[in-house]
Amino acid sequence: MNKKRNMSRPRLLFNSHSRLGVFDLSNLNEWYPETNIPGMESWSWGPMFDDGRRIIIASYEQGKAWEGKIGVHLWIYDLDEQSLLEEIAVKKRPAPFITCSHILPGETRLLTHPIIDGKQRIWTINLDGTEPKEITREEDGFIYCVKISPDGQKLAYHSTMLEGRDSYCIFVMDIDGGNRVEVASKQNHLYFAPIWSPNGEWLIYQDCYYPNDPGHDWADLCLASKDGSIKHTITSGQRQWFSTSYGDLKTRGGGSNIADWTPDGKRVTYTRAEPGSRTAWPYQIDRPDTDHFNRDYHPNDAVGGTAICLLDPFTREETEFIPCQPRVWNFRSAWSPDGSLFAFCRAKVGLPSSIWVVNANGNNQQLLTDGYKHQGADHPVWVA
Repeated sequence: MNKKRNMSRPRLLFNSHSRLGVFDLSNLNEWYPETNIPGMESWSWGPMFDDGRRIIIASYEQGKAWEGKIGVHLWIYDLDEQSLLEEIAVKKRPAPFITCSHILPGETRLLTHPIIDGKQRIWTINLDGTEPKEITREEDGFIYCVKISPDGQKLAYHSTMLEGRDSYCIFVMDIDGGNRVEVASKQNHLYFAPIWSPNGEWLIYQDCYYPNDPGHDWADLCLASKDGSIKHTITSGQRQWFSTSYGDLKTRGGGSNIADWTPDGKRVTYTRAEPGSRTAWPYQIDRPDTDHFNRDYHPNDAVGGTAICLLDPFTREETEFIPCQPRVWNFRSAWSPDGSLFAFCRAKVGLPSSIWVVNANGNNQQLLTDGYKHQGADHPVWVA
């Protein structure tokens, strides 16, 4: 499943306040796809086809997407032609809200995630939506952050809203839903976003102790074998910046920040906060969450910042890769397909997020973009 594409034309995809963005490193051209579909409020990138030019994208109708009650549409977009080709998954839709995380081997079926009766599930479907197959059911909880193993045989994911459980648990199972193994679960711990090692033997994931952190701002990193027989917490102090929040009142943004493996599988990224760090957006525990953000802006109270470190998950040896600066927050992890470049985000207090790129040895940091009309850029993903 690991595809090492030719880096003769490296492109970095990103999101900029509901818009899709592309930065072409071969000619330093930055552009924003014109989709022009009535009724769509926002767009996001999905999985790439093997030809390196066609990609699945999702459009979201107006409403609160995180509640799973709006319509989501899936499309094929051609990056070379800069054109929207066709809407897919239109037949036998199991629900109005359905996203796609992977194109399965053979490129005739998709791994999708409809929300049915309030719980997100795993289904496989043909490109046109026919021959749907239900992989998980209501009793399996609300499932997301699904990742296919490098050999294409297994799925890792986290699940919440499980009967008798108070938090998020991590599971691994065969791609058809068989042989499910519980990798990580513990009362009061939010285990989140399992990421496969390149050799498919290990998982790295977040562990947020949420009784002390209701905003889920911080976490430790954990390592587990794919069968769950070996588990270690590999950081301490809940210093991984987990739930990001940045920008000002007009450019605010956020989203879960997760660790990733280096291409050689020897280290993982660790977004380490300075002791006592506090963002400009503290979580408001004393009121209902109506916008999936639930934070107020207090830039004068922000202190500290984050470095991106490279951590050996087996020896716990730690090296600072992107150094910390006062009141500067570095986050996200995106290695280029050939491993020569690393993209990340940076947000100074009160300013929108920008995307930077650096050589694999840590040298030559360069600002690529701060997004559409300088409103911010986030969630970088490489394609070539």
